[in-house]
Amino acid sequence: MPHLFSYGTLQHEDVQFSIFNRTLAGREDYLLGYRMELTRVADPDFARTRGKAHHSILRAAANDAEKVQGTVFEVTDAELELADSYEPAEYMRVLGKLASGGQAWVYVEARPNGKNGLEHDDT
Repeated sequence: MPHLFSYGTLQHEDVQFSIFNRTLAGREDYLLGYRMELTRVADPDFARTRGKAHHSILRAAANDAEKVQGTVFEVTDAELELADSYEPAEYMRVLGKLASGGQAWVYVEARPNGKNGLEHDDT
């Protein structure tokens, strides 16, 4: 089963239930090579349902020494697709390195040219 790293709203049980129709069990970990910043979400429906226009977003860091704390969840392939539908256009899914030694999918800043390190893999 794939792993999904969350550093924001996907850690909230109400959000998990609204997307996956269940709450997820997870464990704390760190994503390497990224830094957290804020971005303005252009989608007014997303901003309204989340109660704010600015949300945390990850941007690639210069090296793996920078890390972001979050939660790793085990999800199904179908649930990854549901998460893709939930995230607004400012985010894209990439495979990232975890401090624990594994890898997990994570939503990071979408680049205009679609390039941001490891690319979204639809396989």
